[in-house]
Amino acid sequence: MTAVQADLQIDRPTVADGAALWRIARDSEVLDLNSSYSYLLWCRDFAATSAVARDESGEPVGFLTGYVRPDRPDTLLVWQVAVDSAYRGRGLAAALLDGLTARFTAERGLTTVETTISPGNTASERLFTAFAERRGAAVRREVLFDTGLFPDGPHDPEVLYRIGPLSPTPSA
Repeated sequence: MTAVQADLQIDRPTVADGAALWRIARDSEVLDLNSSYSYLLWCRDFAATSAVARDESGEPVGFLTGYVRPDRPDTLLVWQVAVDSAYRGRGLAAALLDGLTARFTAERGLTTVETTISPGNTASERLFTAFAERRGAAVRREVLFDTGLFPDGPHDPEVLYRIGPLSPTPSA
């Protein structure tokens, strides 16, 4: 467990956190909300590649979900990052991202982070651009999934941000 601030801790999610992660994602009003079942599975099957921030009582107040790409074992794809509205503006999303990628760089030789961001999601754009700067890495962008690929109605395109190669340690 890593301390972010005196009242917050970051560690791996557990299945018991799945419902809270679903609520945080729902309340973000920005993320595509997955089924509650998928958050439970994510906390079981991808806990090692995800992180949760907890308040002083141990309740989740933010999370980052990710997975290692099967065809690129040096690449972490960040699926979702969300922070409860009461905890926004405290650098928690950056702490989740920095902590998880630092651990993966040390344990698995992580060289690249990928994520997709819908156009206009400036908070995510800033988060990942600043992360790239801290890690001394380039950011390459390309449309991964165009609007027409989504079968469930209007959906913005998903732009792939490929960040790398990562320097071994963040710069100050």
